[in-house]
Amino acid sequence: MKDVAASADRVPARDGSVTRTLKTVAGPTDRVVVVGAGLAGLSAALHLTGAGRKVTLLERADHPGGRVGRYQGPDYEIDSGATVLTLPELITDALAAVGRTPDTCKPALRIHRLDPSYHARFADGASLRVFADADAMAEEVALVCGPAEARRYRRLRDWLARIYAAAFGEFMDTNFDSPLDLIRVPEKRRALMDLVWLGGFGRLGPRVHRILRDRRLARLFTFQALYAGMPPAEALGVYGAIPHMDTSLGVYFPEGGMRAIAAALAEAFTAAGGTLELGTEVTGVDYARRRAERVRTADGRAFDCDALVLTADLGSLGRFGVRRRRGLRAAPSAVVAHGTVPADVARAWPVQAHHTIEFGDAWEQTFAEIAGRRGRLMSDPSLLLTRPALTDPGLFITRADGQHEPFSLLAPCPNLDSAPLDWPRLAPAYLRELLEVLESRGYTGIAEHFTVDHLDTPQTWRDQGMLAGTPFSAAHLFRQTGPFRPRNFPRSSDNVVIAGCGTTPGVGVPTTLLSGKLAATRITG
Repeated sequence: MKDVAASADRVPARDGSVTRTLKTVAGPTDRVVVVGAGLAGLSAALHLTGAGRKVTLLERADHPGGRVGRYQGPDYEIDSGATVLTLPELITDALAAVGRTPDTCKPALRIHRLDPSYHARFADGASLRVFADADAMAEEVALVCGPAEARRYRRLRDWLARIYAAAFGEFMDTNFDSPLDLIRVPEKRRALMDLVWLGGFGRLGPRVHRILRDRRLARLFTFQALYAGMPPAEALGVYGAIPHMDTSLGVYFPEGGMRAIAAALAEAFTAAGGTLELGTEVTGVDYARRRAERVRTADGRAFDCDALVLTADLGSLGRFGVRRRRGLRAAPSAVVAHGTVPADVARAWPVQAHHTIEFGDAWEQTFAEIAGRRGRLMSDPSLLLTRPALTDPGLFITRADGQHEPFSLLAPCPNLDSAPLDWPRLAPAYLRELLEVLESRGYTGIAEHFTVDHLDTPQTWRDQGMLAGTPFSAAHLFRQTGPFRPRNFPRSSDNVVIAGCGTTPGVGVPTTLLSGKLAATRITG
């Protein structure tokens, strides 16, 4: 392969300004080892394989997926992580790198849009469905909140769309060598000016509240700030791109569950000639003259490499010889219960939807509790309920006592830095409390009949090496956003690249897929 200088050259732009080419790995890059077969690692591996590299992908679990993996119940499987899928075209892009499509995967990857995307239920008893179609959503808003609010909704939708258009190409789907790229790269400079003009560096929550009058409706376009680890009142307006993806571009679900995405990407990678080693834990990396030369595993094997992609969480990078940036502020965490409920019990619940957001009455107080410097458990919980079998009937479970369905309950909570709680002792009692809250909101029988087979808490996340016990990594503060986020090409090595939610562009399924592609670009140029 052609050698590429690690220090970028200065290149004059058409407008006379001086820009720089992207910094990439110097020297040969024929053999690449990727550590971690989550979505970031799979995306990187596919893009590298498609560019002609010989790629070995190492995964410590017995299946691919990482935070979009699976848990095994006694007679069923359930998604272990993310359940909300947006921008499925990024999956198509990763497959296309090796000449595949969702239809040519084995088995085929079938992805369907949810309609509605969500069902929201509020403390005053009102409920509202979220549709990606503008007319359908405006009609729903008019029905619940009045025609004047429907007109204001259209204004908000337009603003969110313009934020997304300005942010995606030059802030999300892009590598940064320095914050100065925002000034010296003409395309980024124009995007920055657009975002400034749109109010992208103001605060998301206050901007939404200036447009919408109904505070319930405003929650549907600001709660996504939690994905970025921030209260809506503090999140930058640029993160309006997330509710735009969530509410305007559609929420999707693949047949067989979110875990089907990882399985399809892994199958395409191996079919294209890549090597996938499951059940293989990396224990160390051998360096010589600032270059990773070899990856060692717990079973005594060693894998030589010309370049290395690490998708480990920020909390675990140190054991691979990569220094973690100090002073990072972690996002809030979550308690997530996975299990099953009898279908006849669930059919009597007040909402029949794939995704239900159960909002408590409190709002600012809730974010202060889970995202504050001194975190506390929610006093008035807002919860996400997921029932995938309502979309994919093949996920129903037939047992001797009748039909059951997989069910997941997610409750945001503070991370271990802000609230070092004794989760092994606390978790069972807290789960009982959450189920009693749902009982009081009309989910009759949930406390008695929800069989929990797996319970994740900040402690289980930390045991997996995640920063401050959160699966949402570093919060998207201004100083941890865009070019200020931890670099995907750390200065401590000349051929190690980082991918995953802790680096650019950030947290979420789409951004994690993008991070893998961006990491591959650092190697292929």
